[in-house]
Amino acid sequence: MATSSDCLFCTIVAGDIPNDTVYETDTVLAFRDITPRANSHVLVIPKSHEDTLGQMADDDPTSVAELFTAAREVARREGIEDSGYRVVSNVGADAGQEVFHVHVHVLGAQKLGPVGPGQR
Repeated sequence: MATSSDCLFCTIVAGDIPNDTVYETDTVLAFRDITPRANSHVLVIPKSHEDTLGQMADDDPTSVAELFTAAREVARREGIEDSGYRVVSNVGADAGQEVFHVHVHVLGAQKLGPVGPGQR
């Protein structure tokens, strides 16, 4: 499994930083965000290091499917699958990606507003 020694999420996967795990498989880890933006806010990450979702899609499209399958399982476990949830991935600095290890945010358990900087 590829890791990066200076990557926060690789450190979490290694067990060096505690987390509130919601779901885990051999290839994916899902844990609660420490600065939640919704009543339910869970990060889903591959255990193997990839910088961006685009790069992951090029390198291993199957792993992208695993990531989104895990996101749906998180929504089910959080009790928001039927009421609705949002899956967000910021790809690149201009989109707001802060940790350069692929991750998707699963947000829900409340009515979510429009996506983007302004309302239309």
